[in-house]
Amino acid sequence: MYSDKKKNRLVPVLILVLVIVIAAALAVFAVRSTNSERKTEGAEAIKQTVMDAARQCYAVEGVYPPNLKYLEEHYGIAVNTKDFYVTYDAFASNLPPTVEVIPKPGK
Repeated sequence: MYSDKKKNRLVPVLILVLVIVIAAALAVFAVRSTNSERKTEGAEAIKQTVMDAARQCYAVEGVYPPNLKYLEEHYGIAVNTKDFYVTYDAFASNLPPTVEVIPKPGK
């Protein structure tokens, strides 16, 4: 028996649109997550570089450097202050400094 009913194609189209929207949302989430991880790894790399240079200064000169500018001028490190907030706190010349690196928002 022949039936002349038109098939309802709205449901498959809606399912396809829903799948595309979910895939796009997952892609955006993955990119944002990757950027966040990259910023965190960059901050940790800067902190490690500053601490390594401070230790090298202590080994060569017998004192920790008084500030970040001293490390930049005498030990050739370059700190990305455009994308990160970097604090360098030297309490005493015989104690290691406290270094904090925080990504700037929106970068």
